[in-house]
Amino acid sequence: MYTVSGKTDKNHLLEAHVPLVKKLAHQMKAKLPPSVEVDDLIQAGMIGLLDAIGRYEETHGAQFETYAVQRIRGAMLDELRNSDWLPRGIRQNMRKIEEAMNRLQQRLGRTPKETEIAKELKISLDEYQEMLGEGSGHQLVYYEDFHDKDENDHFLDRYCVDEASDPLKALMHTGFRQAVIRAIEALPEREKILMGLYYEQEMNLKEIGAIMGVSESRVCQLHSQAIARMRARLREQAWTGLA
Repeated sequence: MYTVSGKTDKNHLLEAHVPLVKKLAHQMKAKLPPSVEVDDLIQAGMIGLLDAIGRYEETHGAQFETYAVQRIRGAMLDELRNSDWLPRGIRQNMRKIEEAMNRLQQRLGRTPKETEIAKELKISLDEYQEMLGEGSGHQLVYYEDFHDKDENDHFLDRYCVDEASDPLKALMHTGFRQAVIRAIEALPEREKILMGLYYEQEMNLKEIGAIMGVSESRVCQLHSQAIARMRARLREQAWTGLA
């Protein structure tokens, strides 16, 4: 672990933590769509590991592995942000679903059912569920949401008025966090349970499917639908001044 001069052996640190990079990459891949290659995540993670080795000093007081995990995950997330891993056509389909949900929510005064959403989109239930499956990896927040070219006044702009700051960090100091909590609470019970198992318990889709008694692909559909419901509700709250 240490050379004769007492300094950390960087080659040893690199070799010892390659399995950690692979483990983190596969954990992240389990929650991402098929279009994301695990090898790309591993490559980005290795860059993060090298960065951690170069920056780490024993005087920091933190265990190296704890420090390295942060750097590795950060590098993987940067790779995902910089690559268009959810095709634009799929993103547009998810936007259509969100808009249909929003219209139905206002018209019905309650959370719409899958059959109602499909009817609003003028497609069959099977076609709607296929769209949800293709939308695996749909996120609650995208960087481009703050200045979306398709909308002059996007709902996330209303949560972040300081253009000089990092928008994601600024969100955490506004009403956005509470708005997200309210959006989760408003989900149908089944989707609320799914979100808890996925994000709080960190289970993968297969494990959640076993608990809920449905297939892995069905869990994927329900997760995409839950994210779309939350985005639609956040848009409604921002526009009506409820958040």
